[in-house]
Amino acid sequence: MSNVKIKVISRNPEDYLRSTKRDIHKIPRNYDPSLHPLEAPREYVRALNAVKLERVFAKPFIGNLDGHRDGVSTMAKHPSKLAVLASGAFDGEIRIWDLAIRKCSRNFVAHEGWVRAICYAPNGETFTSVGDDKTIKTWKSQVQSPEDEEPLNTLLSMSVVSGITYHRVKPIFATCGEHCQLWENTRNEPVKVFKWGVDSLHHVAFNQIENNLLASCASDRSIILYDCRESGPLRKVVMELRSNALSWNPMEAFIFTVANEDYNLYTFDVRKLNQPVNIHMDHTSAVIDVDYSPTGREFVAGSYDKTVRIFESLKGHSRDVYHTKRMQRLTCVKWSLDNKYILTGSDEMNIRMWKARASEKLGVLKPRERTALHYADALKEKFGNHPQIKRIARHRHVPKHILNAQKELRTIREKTKRKESNRRIHSKPGSVPHVPERKKHVVKEDE
Repeated sequence: MSNVKIKVISRNPEDYLRSTKRDIHKIPRNYDPSLHPLEAPREYVRALNAVKLERVFAKPFIGNLDGHRDGVSTMAKHPSKLAVLASGAFDGEIRIWDLAIRKCSRNFVAHEGWVRAICYAPNGETFTSVGDDKTIKTWKSQVQSPEDEEPLNTLLSMSVVSGITYHRVKPIFATCGEHCQLWENTRNEPVKVFKWGVDSLHHVAFNQIENNLLASCASDRSIILYDCRESGPLRKVVMELRSNALSWNPMEAFIFTVANEDYNLYTFDVRKLNQPVNIHMDHTSAVIDVDYSPTGREFVAGSYDKTVRIFESLKGHSRDVYHTKRMQRLTCVKWSLDNKYILTGSDEMNIRMWKARASEKLGVLKPRERTALHYADALKEKFGNHPQIKRIARHRHVPKHILNAQKELRTIREKTKRKESNRRIHSKPGSVPHVPERKKHVVKEDE
């Protein structure tokens, strides 16, 4: 009798059966590329759908913190607690907020008049405020009862102090006003006084990497660099218009960005101050404040045109713009230390919370959901330069006054270019040189 060969199906149940009824159905797939033609067109359609859904889900506004009786003048982030924020107002009141529940946990009157600036100590146990009453007051971060709302220390200044910043490591802080002054917590007199010129200073910031380096913005349109180990200022660069605020890049030691009155932001490298590394433009009015994200790749700017714009540090135009009907002129902006939220203060007495990425889902993501989002991001990056996808990703609705101002500024720029071109055509060759845009806004550099 001959042997008969019988073919049988041999399958492992683990390959096609679910472990539980809550698990997803397993589908066998053959990944042979020849069986899946038209890969690029299918990916393009997925990228188009992904970028459309991103705009559908773009709802950045989270909530507002109301309670101030006057416009918000300044804000300060706690160095170690994500949910703690301090804010000061034009009426001298300071409020401490719990961002997790969006409630005010403390409020007290700290100064007579405008609270100019607030800054937390590096350990987070105290914070210091300065105001129009020429005082520098240090407060506890946490108190047991409202009766304890007395300053730990009060320093008297000879002139109005308009800014304060703490050293990253040492127990010293710098203030600005008539001059830039270095203080120690244990002394009633400044340790050092830096003088250069006669105009007042309105903003000062310590570098968080090169700890001894600090910079200030002056009313004579200059940006001044100091080293707290030296006896005098280091260098000064004069702009065409005044700079309102300054922020150091937390990841690159030599890079800082200034918010300017000419509607632009300028990123400088301290090793080459004769021209900015980059010019960031899109605002239609003076830029009031700027703050970097913890990654150093992006920063947020608040402007007098009632909008908040998010810029990538290496690009010249904003990637997103936030606005509401009720939000008026911005006075201060902060980027949270977990890189997820943006906080803005404006002169209609409200602090607003926004998502750093407008379409991001808050809360816990399931593994499949996270994978799908990463895949969508990769597709948007791959096809980002295709006209349709680029148009949808860039499109933003803005208020009418912003749209009209953008058209007017565009007309002015085109007119200036046309005028320079005509002058160059009808002049002697070489008499009207080409001046790069980055060199137009810097007047001079002093050492």
